This record gives sequence, structure tokens and C-alpha cells, in this order.
Amino acid sequence: MTEELHDYMVAHGMPLDPIATELVAETQTLGSAAVMLTTADQAALLTTLTRLISARRAVEIGTFTGFSALAISRGLPDDGQLICLDASAEWTAVGRKYWERAGVAGKIELRIGDGHELAAALDGTFDLAFVDADKPGYIDYFERLVQLVRPNGLMLFDNTLAGGRVVDADGPLDRKEFNAHVAADDRVDVVMLGIGDGLTLVRKK
Repeated sequence: MTEELHDYMVAHGMPLDPIATELVAETQTLGSAAVMLTTADQAALLTTLTRLISARRAVEIGTFTGFSALAISRGLPDDGQLICLDASAEWTAVGRKYWERAGVAGKIELRIGDGHELAAALDGTFDLAFVDADKPGYIDYFERLVQLVRPNGLMLFDNTLAGGRVVDADGPLDRKEFNAHVAADDRVDVVMLGIGDGLTLVRKK
């Protein structure tokens, strides 16, 4: 996927509006940390999938500067809820002001702390979950979320191709183990997409 082709795809799909564009630009000033930013085509997919399954309640583990949360919340109805779990009050503060400007802040509940402890404290049922957090913790997050997501609900896990290194003999073991774990689980259907750095869609049966 070249940068030119990626820009073409975004331009001919759901391009970023001015608020999202400014959020991306501010995130890119953070230097090397900006690599954690969700791509524009992923953001469009998150909004579309949220709408497609008529999600009303969603959870995100790993919010960073709030770009993916903005995308998901825009797909929720006015009375929908997105619970965001993140360890950084500093980075998520960037997203808060853009959520306000976009008129979606009322849908978003931000919880700061250890992702695994916060995930363990979740209750109720969710229609959609998006995980872009510590990669060695993906299996634990999956096992927690599969208990909470409704049948026919979606779980999405980012960065599952690790820049293509998952097929290398010395590729990242955490991603390899996670990919094998969900692929072998008969409670779910799994599709891996070559979008961004790899996005795995997991449908709970």
C-alpha cells in the first residue's frame, strides 16, 4: 500500500472532515508517538461498522489522542455510549477538545488507569469493541471482551500484521500468538484485513 494509493482510497471513500483533520495534525506533532495514530481509512471503517451493526454501546481499549474514539462515536446514535479505557490523561486530553467540537463528547466516557484492571471492571453488554493497546495483552483483552460482547457483535483488534512481520520466523510472538488464538476459537468468526497495520474483525457467534 503506497502513500499515494492510500490517499486515493481515502479521497474516494469517507474523507476526513476539518475537525478530524486537525486532530490528526495535532497528533502528528507528538513525534514518534504519532505512529500509534489510527489511519484515516480505518477511521472510516470504524464509523461505518458501528453504523452497520446499529451499535448503541461500545468500548475502546487504547484511546491515545482520541481519533478512533471520534470515529466510533460518530457512528453511534445520539443516545449511544462509548467507554474509552486508557492509561494517559495527557494524550487523551488532546482528544477531549475535538470530541467537544464535534458534538460527541456526551457519548464518550473516558476512564484512566491500567487497561486490564479497567477492562475487568466493565459490566453490561457491548455491541462493538475496538482494541489498540498493549499488544502482549491482546489475548487477555479478547477473553474479557468475548464475555461482554453480544452475539453477532464485533470486536476489532489493531496492528495484528505488525508491518508484515507476522510471517517472519523472528516476527513478534505476541501478535502471532494472538492471531492463532482467535483463529482457533470456535466462539467467533475471524477476518483479517490488510488495512492500516492489520485490523482483525472478530464476530461473536
